[in-house]
Amino acid sequence: MQLVVARIGRAHGIKGEVTVEVRTDEPELRLGPGAVLATDPASAGPLTIATGRVHSGRLLLRFEGVHDRTGAEALRNTLLIADVDPEELPEGEDEYYDHQLIDLDVVTEDGEPVGRITEISHLPTQDLFVVERPDGTEVFVPFVEEIVTEIDLEEQRAVIDPPPGLIDDRAEVASSRDADGTGDAAGTGDDA
Repeated sequence: MQLVVARIGRAHGIKGEVTVEVRTDEPELRLGPGAVLATDPASAGPLTIATGRVHSGRLLLRFEGVHDRTGAEALRNTLLIADVDPEELPEGEDEYYDHQLIDLDVVTEDGEPVGRITEISHLPTQDLFVVERPDGTEVFVPFVEEIVTEIDLEEQRAVIDPPPGLIDDRAEVASSRDADGTGDAAGTGDDA
């Protein structure tokens, strides 16, 4: 199975290094020196990692055969793809690869069907499940333990405890009006 593990950014310096947007929880395993990675577009690779280092919080890689800034810049926006055994599991107990989560049925804690996970969206602050509902619409479920209470790979389901408004239109709207409805919305108390 092939998984996207990184996207090449801009060139760094003049010796062929590139910045990398990491898309794996295991960069030391997937992006270490000697790793051979397929690419998208395929014409850019395969690429073999010669060196890697962290500089100012960013991963920098240099590939065999790329020795200058021009060669590095030509790789910009290329996706790096690793071959992963589908039976391989992440090291952490509560960690999952995307391919393990795609197509899981999503149900509420009460057993009410919500839909099926069609995609995992990796955002800077958290991951989201893109869940396709039976009517074809999509709902986005934050992959946080307060909402996703259980992942059961044997039963092929994800159990969620959604807050009001996440999967239905029962959102609770906070009001700044007094309980009797006479207060002003700004909360100043002036009746100017």
